[in-house]
Amino acid sequence: MEGEVLDRGIARRAARIYLPLATAAALLFLIAASLGGEYPAVARIGGAVWVGTLSLIVSMPVVTARVKARARRRE
Repeated sequence: MEGEVLDRGIARRAARIYLPLATAAALLFLIAASLGGEYPAVARIGGAVWVGTLSLIVSMPVVTARVKARARRRE
């Protein structure tokens, strides 16, 4: 039971880190695509969703592992 509570806390802390990272990457892509060329709105929004999704896929395991390692060091 105690391990489940610890894991839930780790998952929440990690999500508070990787979700803003992925959102920021998607917004930066959207801004760059809007300022950098004459792309249609569908391409800009679709690209932002794609970048955000890929950023989540990449950052989720990396951030979760770091948060878990830091939590274990504190114990």
